[in-house]
Amino acid sequence: MKNKIKVIIFILCVLIYGFLKESTLLTNLSNVEDVAVSESLLKVHFIDVGQADSIFIELPNKETMLIDAGNNSDDETVVNYINELNYDTINYLIGTHPHEDHIGGLDTVIDTFNIQNIYMPKVVYSTKTYEDVLLAVKNKGLKINNAKAGTNIIDSKNLKIDIIAPANDYYVSTNNYSAVVKITYNDKSFLFMGDAENLSEDEITANVKADVIKIGHHGSSSSTSNEFLSKVSPSYAIISVGNNNDYGHPHEEIINLLNKSNIKVYRTDLSGTIIIKSDGYNINIE
Repeated sequence: MKNKIKVIIFILCVLIYGFLKESTLLTNLSNVEDVAVSESLLKVHFIDVGQADSIFIELPNKETMLIDAGNNSDDETVVNYINELNYDTINYLIGTHPHEDHIGGLDTVIDTFNIQNIYMPKVVYSTKTYEDVLLAVKNKGLKINNAKAGTNIIDSKNLKIDIIAPANDYYVSTNNYSAVVKITYNDKSFLFMGDAENLSEDEITANVKADVIKIGHHGSSSSTSNEFLSKVSPSYAIISVGNNNDYGHPHEEIINLLNKSNIKVYRTDLSGTIIIKSDGYNINIE
């Protein structure tokens, strides 16, 4: 009888131990999942390149995107910034349009990093800077995808990236060839306007509503119409602009419009590099 009791007690101990071990394992797995979710951040770096544009984006799927690379003289600034983040690959490289203050550093970026996809608008433009970019692309055996409205880059459950402009094939102003990029991560959206002016804004048929907008053309009055801003209805506006620049950017009427609309404005000439982090439900600005 005593032996039977001992056997029963032993079996109960084994069962209790197994239950506790499984419970601990499930808790640990749950913690791992929580950590994975918490680390899935969208990080947008508006690099301070003076009177120019360069935006490096760490996507929540662990891929990277670079929108523009500043002037020719900004190439080392952009390359060093990405290197310091310990990246050697740019999955999606976008040159919004062929002006030097947007694509000046692209050739060095292409030479330095492993580039997987390149998007640029189809436009005829004869400058040494543009030729340097095209030569860098050719030397690496890469191809350029046409950046135009309707181009989808990523379309997953929680992350979507689209090019929503330019809508047409010919413009008088080169600025209107700008590739306009929209990133949506869960409930939050970001809109990157390049140098798109009012004409291009009016042609966009996609949903432009976004929480954060990179203001077009460094805050020039030729961009960001009242009507367009109302459609976007952002909480935050980022202006990439040089201190005491010769163009008077950002123009006073744009700043007044943003203030009147109760939009929080951040400027690289005042704050330096601006970093925005989002888990898709919240936004944190550094």
